[in-house]
Amino acid sequence: MFNVKKNGEHRIDLEFGGKLDSDDMRAALDALVEEADGVESGRMLYKIGEFKFPTLGALGVELSRLPELLKLMKRFDRAAVQCDKMWVQKVSEFEGMLIPGLEKKSFAYDAEQEAEAWLAE
Repeated sequence: MFNVKKNGEHRIDLEFGGKLDSDDMRAALDALVEEADGVESGRMLYKIGEFKFPTLGALGVELSRLPELLKLMKRFDRAAVQCDKMWVQKVSEFEGMLIPGLEKKSFAYDAEQEAEAWLAE
């Protein structure tokens, strides 16, 4: 399951859980690109429920679109990640360090108020 929706003029919310295959990943990335069209100085909220590692096909789809995704991420200043798996939180924050201009912070899955407050700063 992967849902992407625009939440105001400068914000995208993503929610996913379970295992993604190549078709799911392609649809998710298409939706992300479409919803992020026109966003500048944006904010992003990821809610990661039951996380299962994507299939190799899904990773291939993501890697094949990496240049497009990096360009898209430059439109965002902040991204909050809500997830109960500590290793996902750490990887997410490390990923944020690799993307210039993007500040990424992780929160527990049920810490919605804290994530929302941080995004609003």
